[in-house]
Amino acid sequence: MGDFQAIVQLSAGLNVAILSFVDISLPAIKERRHVFTKAQQELDMHRKSPSKATDVEQKAYDSQIEEMNQKLYLLWKESSSFSNEEDSLIRSTGVLGFFGAILSLLLLWYSAEYYDGAITRSGKAVILLSFCSLIGAFIINFMTASQASIFTKKCNQIRQEMRQKL
Repeated sequence: MGDFQAIVQLSAGLNVAILSFVDISLPAIKERRHVFTKAQQELDMHRKSPSKATDVEQKAYDSQIEEMNQKLYLLWKESSSFSNEEDSLIRSTGVLGFFGAILSLLLLWYSAEYYDGAITRSGKAVILLSFCSLIGAFIINFMTASQASIFTKKCNQIRQEMRQKL
């Protein structure tokens, strides 16, 4: 029956690790926000750059700046709804971590109390549930990091286009 105890201990340890899963998504989220800020700063620099020699050149330049501004705005608008989801997903990770940790502690107590007893179906279900919180938190943070990376890549493409056109 030590197998039951080992599985429960593994579940408890991994559920405490859920709290570190945020480290999967936080760097990508910070990078996305940093890249957006840099893109806006670069666009502002181009806006303030010296005027062109002729009115035609200036109008063309202003039009290109406005085009880049529109692209950044649309990307920002798309990512701002995701930003709200990011915060919600990070909170969900905390909730899953708390739930998993409480569940694991109860399982640890139960397994210590009934160390030599057989694992019941409900016991197996609770153990499975404790692992589900772990899997859920990992998936949430992995998908959040992935989505943040996609927005970062799109913003970097706009920045590259800015460098080429402006």
